[in-house]
Amino acid sequence: MTEELENEPNADSATQITFSDFQELIRNMYIDRDVERGVDGTFMWLMEEVGELAAALRHGTHGDKLGEFADVLAWLTTIANVVGVDLNDAVARKYGSGCPGCGHFVCSCSREEKP
Repeated sequence: MTEELENEPNADSATQITFSDFQELIRNMYIDRDVERGVDGTFMWLMEEVGELAAALRHGTHGDKLGEFADVLAWLTTIANVVGVDLNDAVARKYGSGCPGCGHFVCSCSREEKP
């Protein structure tokens, strides 16, 4: 896991990044490799990172969690890049007007409807 992140600056002093900026950053760094690997291969990497995140949530340090959340976001972003999905647009469309179920910004769906 990524223990080296424990010594990194916290979010208050680190550079802030938007979904769009992050997606462009990942695209610029990796798009050729990502397209070559394709969706199926990239999805398998995402699932491996989700497993590492699960382990970090159970037994990892804060630095481990930081690294694994970043890895999961990076691999999810990679898939979006390969299939041409703008994550900022996707998030805005799905959640920009509130909960997709009830339409409120503080979800009021019944507990039976949401896990």
